[in-house]
Order: sequence, then structure tokens, then C-alpha cells
Amino acid sequence: MKEQSNIPTSKVERAGRFVTTGLKVGTNYIKHYTRKLIDPSTTKEALHQDNATDIYDTLSNLKGSALKVAQMLSMDKGMLPKAYTEKFAMSQYSAPPLSGPLVVNTFVKTLGQTPAQLYDKFELQASNAASIGQVHKAYKDGKMLAVKIQYPGVANSVKSDLRIVKPFAIRIVGMNEVDMDKYFEEIESKLLEETDYKLELQRSMDLSRECAHIPHLQFPGYYPTMSSERIITMDWLEGEHLKEFLLHQPSQEARNKIGQALWDFYQFQVHHLKQVHADPHPGNFLMRTNGTVGIFDFGCVKEIPEDFYQNYFLLVDKEVLKDEKRRHDIYTNLEMIHPSDTPKEVAFYSGLFQHMIDLLTLPFTLETFDFGNEAYFNEIYAYMDELYNMKEIRESKVARGSRHSLYINRTYFGLYSILSDLKANIITGPGRIQDLMQHSNPH
Repeated sequence: MKEQSNIPTSKVERAGRFVTTGLKVGTNYIKHYTRKLIDPSTTKEALHQDNATDIYDTLSNLKGSALKVAQMLSMDKGMLPKAYTEKFAMSQYSAPPLSGPLVVNTFVKTLGQTPAQLYDKFELQASNAASIGQVHKAYKDGKMLAVKIQYPGVANSVKSDLRIVKPFAIRIVGMNEVDMDKYFEEIESKLLEETDYKLELQRSMDLSRECAHIPHLQFPGYYPTMSSERIITMDWLEGEHLKEFLLHQPSQEARNKIGQALWDFYQFQVHHLKQVHADPHPGNFLMRTNGTVGIFDFGCVKEIPEDFYQNYFLLVDKEVLKDEKRRHDIYTNLEMIHPSDTPKEVAFYSGLFQHMIDLLTLPFTLETFDFGNEAYFNEIYAYMDELYNMKEIRESKVARGSRHSLYINRTYFGLYSILSDLKANIITGPGRIQDLMQHSNPH
């Protein structure tokens, strides 16, 4: 893969790249409508393909927040045309890496030593590169290590990048600016945390320790003395990303073990720790045919406020939701229903939300669940599609859903997506989480 010898770090230069891309996208639209005049049967697929390629090429060279937003959008199946989803998914672990001199410069600036001085051996070529950093293999005292290096300028460009990427997001997703403002604030706060590698190092060590008792999980050890605000050194974990793992046609037993381990990992964090690894994309997991899974990258951790937690998980309780008054209160507390809504709007949105909640919480209400059930996911995607195309929702000037729901929903959507690809059949009943909490490490 072609390496990058520099990353645009000034606001003017980064904004300039977006303007150029905007012009390209405009040209793509003109080309599309010209094609359509010549051949009325022309579909929008080629337009989406061209736009996705041009936008991704810009984002992958800019790195940072802009690329991270693309990564988040790629996980929301049904939100984007397929061409964007497939192209943006590349940001999960295959963006163009930084060149050697830039890597060495980061070490000297933040640790005062070159990689050659710090490790017995350091591979200058990146093993993989994503949105905020890239990973190199290193060796020290006979141990193989993974060294994560943050791209230059990422932390300083979060705010300006999001301002620039917002119009693209509004155009692609079709959401209005009112919705975007509310959620972009949440995204900004999380991205700023993700660029703080000292915070990530601490969270990685804490959450790995707390979750160490969960069966079939493996976490790397971390090395604070070989880490800095832009570098994290940890053990190298063996395994394959989901896509490669599935190519080997692993046994159903291995799929179920990994699926159960991931379900347990997320449920334990949400219900016991009230904070969660909120970046469940396939690039953060390494799977093995023996049914174990390695977990790393605790850069994006969502702390769950108690009042939000209480209301959010009351949605799983079918008895509570039968009580119309209580249900209305929960929807209001979660900002799904607004005080300004007319009785007609309350009835309309309550009906929509109720159906969506029934669908999405189904695994929580059963003792076991087969995530290989394609009919279940087809029903979810069809309903999402229906909602997306509803005139009332498209034209709504009100953002529905608490800002806290953004990362929690994203976490569960990401988890469901992985479990669906694994076709895992697992235990999902409430008794499972009680067992895990009883066996947790005492504080």
C-alpha cells in the first residue's frame, strides 16, 4: 500500500482538500444527469460509486476525525447507499499508512528516543492503518509488541474537521442540521477523548482488568513506560479480523464461543461497569478458530449516566411498556418524545418507537438467540428503510433521542452486526449477566 509522507495539518489546507472534493462530487452529479439524458435507465449506483471513491480518497489522506466519521457511517447498515458503506468500511483497518520518517519523528518528539533505541527491533512499515493511528510490530526482551502511533495534527483538527465534514454527512445521510448539531457535539467530545492516548492507556488497563474473568476473551498487556500522549505500546495479539476469519469457514462451535464472549463483554460493561468500549467495529477484534477473541483499542469509551441507563433499559421490560403513562415518561426522558409534540405526534412517534424497540430488544427478552436468523435482520433493515423514507421523519425539525443514545445505539448495532456475520447462537437471557457479575473481580 502506498505510504503518505505528510498529512495536511493546517485548517486552511484541510478545508482546501474538502472544497476540491466538493467540486469533484458536483462534477459527478453533472456527469450522472448527462448520462441519464442519454440513457434514462441509468441508475444512481454509478454516481454513488464515484462519490464514495472521491470522498473516501480525501478522507483517508486527511486521516483523523473526518475518516472516523466515515468509519462510523460504514457501520450503520441501511443508513448509507451500499457503495459508501463498502468504501468507508476500508477505514476500519486499511487506510494509507504514514512513512517511516514521520513515525520516527513522533517517537523523538513524545518519548525523546527513536524506535531503534526503545525496542530491540521495530518494523518501520505499518501492519495496519486506520482513522486516528496506525500499528507497527516491535520486539522487546523476546516479546512481540504492537505499537500504536497517532497521526500528526489529529488532536488539533477535531473541531475544524467536524465543521467541514458536517455538510457531507447531512447530504449523504439525509438528516437535517438540527439533528446533526446535537449529535456532532457528542461525536466531538468522544473524538477528543480518542486523541488522548494517555486516557486510552489508562482505560485499556482498567477495562481489561475488570473484564479478565469473562470466558474466551484475551486482552493485551500494556507498557506505560513505552507509551506517550501519541504512542501506545501493548502486547501483539494473534488472530484474524472478522472477514478473514470467516473465509476459513470456522466451526459453529467457534462462532458461538466468540459470539458469546462478545455478548458477555458488552453486557458486563454496560450493566456492571456503566461504561463501555463503544467502538465495536471488526478492526478492533482478533478471532481464532479455537473460539477465543482478542480485544484492544479502548480509545472510544462511553460512560453511561445513571438516569439514562435506568430509562434506556426499561425499554427491555415488556410489562413496563404496557403501561401507557410510564412508556410516555420513558420516551420523554430519553428525548424520543418532546414536550412540544402534539397529541397526534406523540401517538405517531410512540407507535414507531414501540415497533422498533420490540424488534431491537428481542434478543434481550429470550433465553437464547440465533443471530444467524436472516429473517430477523431483514425485518430490522426493512423497518429502518421504511422509517428513513417517511416524509414526517425526513422533514422533522426535532432531533429525537438523547445524545447518550448515539454511542450506546452504535455499540449495540455494531455488536449485532458482528454477531449476525458470525451467525452465532448464544445465551442472551438476564441470568447470564447475573452470573458474570457474581464472578467479577472485587474492587
